[in-house]
Order: sequence, then C-alpha cells, then structure tokens
Amino acid sequence: MKKKWSERIGFFLLTLSAALVVGFLGIIVFDIVSKGAGVLSWEFLTQPPSQGMTEGGIFPAILGTFLVSIITVLFAVPLGMFAAVYLNEYARAGRTTRLIRLAIRNLSGVPSIVYGLFGVVLFVQMMQFGTCVLSAGLTLGLLTLPWTITASEEALKTVPKAYRDGALALGATKWYAIRTNVLPYAVPGMLTGVILGLARAAGETAPILFTGAAFFLPHLPKSLFDQFMALPYHLYIMATQHHDIAKVRPIAYGTALVLLMLILLLSTTAIWIRYRYRQSMKG
Repeated sequence: MKKKWSERIGFFLLTLSAALVVGFLGIIVFDIVSKGAGVLSWEFLTQPPSQGMTEGGIFPAILGTFLVSIITVLFAVPLGMFAAVYLNEYARAGRTTRLIRLAIRNLSGVPSIVYGLFGVVLFVQMMQFGTCVLSAGLTLGLLTLPWTITASEEALKTVPKAYRDGALALGATKWYAIRTNVLPYAVPGMLTGVILGLARAAGETAPILFTGAAFFLPHLPKSLFDQFMALPYHLYIMATQHHDIAKVRPIAYGTALVLLMLILLLSTTAIWIRYRYRQSMKG
C-alpha cells in the first residue's frame, strides 16, 4: 500500500511539473502571438526598416539570420558528425578519450558570450575576416559543434553492436560496416540533434553581437565579408536600446513572432526528417 501511494505521489508530481512547464510556455507563446500577429504583413516580411527602424520591415534581418545559419550548418554538421563517428567507432577507450568527451560536454555549457569573445579573437582579429557574416556564422558553428558531436555520438550508441559485428563477420571493412549498417540507423537521431542545436544557435544574440551583427543596416549584405542584420539582435535592440521603445514595441513583438516561427519550423523539420527516414528504413 505504501509503495502504491509513493507511486501515485511521484506520478502526480511529474504530471504537475509537466503541466506547469506547458502552462508557462503557453502563456509566453500566447503573449507573443497576440501582440505580434497584427504586425505581420507582406511588407513587414519583405521590406527593409526605415525611419530609424520605426517603420518598414525586417527582411534584412531575416536574410542575415538565414545566411549565418547556412554557414553554421556547413561548418558544424560535417565536422561534428565525423568527430562523433571517430569517438564512438574508432577511438580507443582510455583516459584521453574520456578527457575529450568531458571537454566536449563542458563546452556545451559554456555561456554563448564566451563564444562571441572567442570568435572576435579568432575570426575577426587573428584570421582578419572582420566583423561580417562569415565570422558570425563560424562563431555560431563553434557554439553548435559540441551539441552536434554529443547528439551524433548518442545516436550512434543506440545502434546495436550486433549490426557492426555481423557486417565484419561477413568480411566487410570497418568503414563499410559503419557506412551501411550503422549510419543509416543513426542518421535520424543525428539530424534531430543537429537541427535542434541549429535552432538554439539561430536565437543567440551574444555571439553575433561582437562578430558581425549591425544595429541598423537597411541594405542587404553583398558578400560574406559584409556586416548584416539578424533577428535576435534586431529584437534585442528594439526591446531594450531603441530611442522610442514604446513606439516600436509592436515591431519587437512581430520580430519575436517571426523568430519563434523560424525555430518552430526548424524543430518541425527535425521531426519530419526523422519520421520520413524511419519510414524509408522500414520500407
């Protein structure tokens, strides 16, 4: 009887915690949607800001966020996946490997502003890229890299060891066994972790604040070495630093809603890719 009551209490606490999280999330989303939906229009999404960002749209910020995200993906995804394959499939178990894994997990918890300062030193100053799209994208790539490695390695660990041993027993090379018997089953989890990490990076302000984001830049970047506007930094400026915060508050809510929709789109893409890949594997 005592065990049954303890289970009921535990289940109640878990349910209550989940309900509180969903409730607070619902309040935040409802506030953003109710105050930002009225601002959304074709002009808002396709026009540059004007009149000191009190009018116009946020298209340069949308494009800048997209360009930075592309660079982040091209830098972090291949490097992170290959590193995960090496650590899980090739690296020998030992102190060095444990230290590498510990370092990667510690880097996942480093504040984003530290990555921003590191990006300034490495990409802006040492490599002399300057404050630009490329520097910001590479900095966000470094921010996303530990997440990518960790998610990819955890996905590889879910593949049974028998899949590897069966291929090796038939005479396949180790890389061929990994490529044909391991990666196809691990890719859904790897891609899900990568896209969720990218969604987190897309909403970061501190790393791009130092490496390339501009306060007001109505024209579009012409190359990867130009400064750019980005949705998270634009939202930060509109909500805290603008000379007339009360006037631009609706624009800030509209920007927040667009950023929320972008992150939701990335998360939905991760779910869809995982579902389609699993269906193709079953087929």
